[in-house]
Amino acid sequence: MMANKIVYFFIVIFLSIGSVKLEAYILLNESDKISTPLPQPYEGKIYSRNDLNLFIDNSLTSGKQPIIIFGANWCPDCRIFSGTMEIPRIKSFIMQHFDILYVDVKRYEINMGLMEEYGIPSQEGIPRVLVFDHEKNLLNSSTTAEWRTARERSSQDIFNFFQDLALKRQ
Repeated sequence: MMANKIVYFFIVIFLSIGSVKLEAYILLNESDKISTPLPQPYEGKIYSRNDLNLFIDNSLTSGKQPIIIFGANWCPDCRIFSGTMEIPRIKSFIMQHFDILYVDVKRYEINMGLMEEYGIPSQEGIPRVLVFDHEKNLLNSSTTAEWRTARERSSQDIFNFFQDLALKRQ
């Protein structure tokens, strides 16, 4: 009898914690769809480590969290990821909390060494999403490749990624 009460207590606590987190999310609806044609945010610019540091510094000065996305316009996962970020509800949220820099890798022939500067092997597979904290530390070094299969994920999954980052920052 006592064991049943303990199990019930933990179930109630678990469900309460889960519901609090779910309530914190902004949920997308049927009108929140990716527009076509998909964006092509990669401009072929060659960046230096100093360019990236300046971007990070400027983002932090403006009170936003810096995110650098390595990718290319030929990559469907990169375009779907950036297209999802352009959904108005998501874009508004991102603009409020984050600064995004798109770094073009072309056909893995430019800017690849910059990933290694942050301890990320410059191997194929994009997009690579790098998230920095207020002390310029890379927060997600082990999961930068998470979105290489963005086309297999829902818009809500991608939005939740950004919402999670914003909640952790508070």
